[in-house]
Amino acid sequence: MSAALEALRAQLPEAAKDIKLNLQSVLQDGSLSPAQRYGVAIASAITARNTELCAALLADAPAEATPAVVEDAKAAAAVMAMNNVYNRFRHMVGKPSYAEKPARLRMNRLVQPASNKLDFELFALAVSAINGCENCIRAHEQAVIAGGMTEDQVNDAVRIAATVNAAAVSLEMVALPIPAAV
Repeated sequence: MSAALEALRAQLPEAAKDIKLNLQSVLQDGSLSPAQRYGVAIASAITARNTELCAALLADAPAEATPAVVEDAKAAAAVMAMNNVYNRFRHMVGKPSYAEKPARLRMNRLVQPASNKLDFELFALAVSAINGCENCIRAHEQAVIAGGMTEDQVNDAVRIAATVNAAAVSLEMVALPIPAAV
């Protein structure tokens, strides 16, 4: 773990002690490769919109993931930011007529990732979990399982996404003007 990520973990408040511990553990173990773990973490940090967390994870990335994996993590965060909003709308509005309308949204990176399709789908699944898009979660989970990943790998990816998202929230908490308890 880089000095940047360790410094960031040290900034987490006492209320986020569990997040501090989980952030270290989810990036070090599990059923995913180091590149997959960092791809999921980077895509999740971008989705959580925390620049400090993104920078710290990117500082670790060269030792764990290729530039292609990092670019796919960034692309997954960008494409799914669009797709999750669009697909949540179609799902939530509940009118079959919207499902019949063409999206007309470019998503070339989904079919031509820089690293590999399976990892890109995994990164997209993590982003969709953070964004709460049920249809996208189901579609990407099916794609990674059909591609040969296990439910343990899917679970580990979502654990990373959840923890990175919680770390982003916890870091924002540090900046809030919350009075100390009396």
